[in-house]
Amino acid sequence: MPKVNITVCMGSSCFARGNERNLEFIEAYIQAHDLQANVNLAGSRCENKCARGPVVIVNDVEYNNVDERKLEEILSKLI
Repeated sequence: MPKVNITVCMGSSCFARGNERNLEFIEAYIQAHDLQANVNLAGSRCENKCARGPVVIVNDVEYNNVDERKLEEILSKLI
């Protein structure tokens, strides 16, 4: 599996809209599927896309209004 880069916007708007839960979901997903060696998970201060948040970027593709259901769909395509 190629390396996957995930960036979670942790700006106040995205954080308040759900990226706190999304980050926890991603971390649990990585653990459950033993992907620690294949995923680079990072946070960013703000992606300046507050109106479309919560924002998560996976391999340079931006996903907007992300929730756990959407994340599971995105992540399952990567493994």
